[in-house]
Amino acid sequence: MKKLLYLTFILAMVSCQQKLELGKKNRIVEIETEYGDIKIKLYDETPLHRDNFVKLAHANYFDGTLFHRVIDGFMIQGGDPDSKAAKPGVRLGEGGPGYQIDAEFNPTLFHKRGVIAAAREGDAVNPQKKSSGSQFYLAQGKVYTQGGLDTLLMKLNDRVKNQIFEKAQKNKATEIMKFQSEGDMDKVSELIDQIQVEVDSVFATQQVKFTQDQIDAYTTVGGIPHLDGNYTVFGEVIEGIEFIDSIAKVKRDEFDRPLEDVTMKIKIVQ
Repeated sequence: MKKLLYLTFILAMVSCQQKLELGKKNRIVEIETEYGDIKIKLYDETPLHRDNFVKLAHANYFDGTLFHRVIDGFMIQGGDPDSKAAKPGVRLGEGGPGYQIDAEFNPTLFHKRGVIAAAREGDAVNPQKKSSGSQFYLAQGKVYTQGGLDTLLMKLNDRVKNQIFEKAQKNKATEIMKFQSEGDMDKVSELIDQIQVEVDSVFATQQVKFTQDQIDAYTTVGGIPHLDGNYTVFGEVIEGIEFIDSIAKVKRDEFDRPLEDVTMKIKIVQ
C-alpha cells in the first residue's frame, strides 16, 4: 500500500512538471477576476519573462493577489504578494519573489493597448531597468492623433537630450569651474563647445523614434508610448480586453488602490 501511494505521488509530481514545461512556446494564460476573464498570449521573443510568469502561475503565486494600483486611461497593476489579504488603505507595490529579471527590450514589442508588461524599480536604483520578479501591468492608455504623437515625441527627445547634457556637463564641471576661477573664458567656451558636440553625438544614437507599426497602433487602438524602451513588454491580451477598462474605472484611494479589492487568479491555458 505504501509503495502504491509513493508511486502515485511520484506520478503526480511528474505530471505536474510536464504541465509546467518551461521553454515551451505559444503559452497562453488567463487572469480570472470578478469583472471578467482576461486571456493573454505570452511572447516567445521574451523567454525569460514568459517562463517566469508561467512558473509563478503554475505555483498559484498570483492567486488571491490584488490589482493594487489602477489609473483610468493608463494601466492596471498587480502581482504583489503582499497584497494578499492586505488591510484596506495599506499602500502596496513593494513585494515580490526576491529576485529581478533581466530586461528583454524588443523594438517590435511596444505599449499598445492590451499588452502585459513588467513593473520595476526606478532608474536611480535600477539603471539596468531589470523587471520585478512578479509585478506586472496591463496597458490601457489612450488613442493619439498624429499631431499629439508628434508633440509627445518632441517632449521625449527633449528629455533625452537634457539627460545627456546634464551628464556631459557634470563630467566637465570641475574643468569649467577651474577655468572660470582663472578668468580663462576662452577655455570655458571651448569646453562648452566640446559638451555640445558630445551631446549631439550621443543623442544621435539615443534619439526616440516611432516605427510605422507604433504610429499605426497608437493612433488607432491607443496605448502608452512614453513607456517604450523602459519597461519590458512580454505579452498581449487576446480575449477580454474590455475588462481592463472595467477595472481601471473603479473608485480608488490616494495611492490609486481600489477602495474595494479586485482579486485575481491566474491559470495556464496552454
